[in-house]
Amino acid sequence: MNGAGLKEILIDMVYPRRCPVCDDAVDLPGKLICSGCAGGFKEVAEPYCLRCGRPLKNADAGTCTECRGRDRAFAGGRATYVYDDELKQSIYRFKYGGRREYADHYADAMAGKLGGWMLSLKPDALIPVPIHKSRLKERGYDQAVLIAERLGKKLDIPVRNDVLARSAKTRVQKELGAGERQNNLKKALKICSDVVKLKNVILIDDIYTTGSTMDAAASVLKDAGAGGIYFAVLGIADKY
Repeated sequence: MNGAGLKEILIDMVYPRRCPVCDDAVDLPGKLICSGCAGGFKEVAEPYCLRCGRPLKNADAGTCTECRGRDRAFAGGRATYVYDDELKQSIYRFKYGGRREYADHYADAMAGKLGGWMLSLKPDALIPVPIHKSRLKERGYDQAVLIAERLGKKLDIPVRNDVLARSAKTRVQKELGAGERQNNLKKALKICSDVVKLKNVILIDDIYTTGSTMDAAASVLKDAGAGGIYFAVLGIADKY
C-alpha cells in the first residue's frame, strides 16, 4: 500500500465517509460504499436506447419513444444506473446535503460501466454540464464538475470546465413538463472558450430525464464548432 492510500484510510477512520446508498458511515476504511450496499443501485441493462441509453422493454425497438423520430443535438449517450427512488434520494443528498464524497463512488461506477465505451470515442475532453453561479454559491460545489474531475482522472481524459457556463438561472428541470423544459433552457447556456479543435467531447451530468438539458448543451457546442458530442450520466429515468 502506498503512502497516499494509507493516508486516505487514516482520514476515513477519523472522518468516516458516508455510503451513497444507505448514508451511514462506510463500514470499512478506504472503501467508497458499505460492503452490504454493493449493488444497491439498479444498473442499466440491455436492451437500452441506442441514442440516449434509456432502458427499453422491447429489444427490437432500437430507440426509445422520446428519441424515435426526433432530432437530437447529441450523437449518443449512456447511463450507469436507472434513476429510481434509491438513486434519487442519493443524488438529492449529494446535491443538497453536502455529501460531496459520493462523487468518488459515482465516478468509480461510471468508469466501470461506461469506461470502455467512453474511451472508444477517443474524446478530447469531458465537459461537465454547468449549474448557475448562484446555485454554485449556495451549494459550494458543482456536482457535475466533481463527477467529471474524478472520472477524468480514472480514465485519463482531460476535463474542461471552462467551456460551458450557465448564463441564466433557470427553474429546476424536474419541476417542469417536457415542453416547459425546452423553453426553460433557451439561451441559458453559453460558450466560454474556443471549441473548434474539439473533435469528440463527452458531456457529464448526474441525471438524464427528457434530454432537454443535453440537447441544449450539445446544440450550443455544435453551433460553436465542436465535433461529435456524446454524454455520460450517472442515472437515467426509465420513463418520465
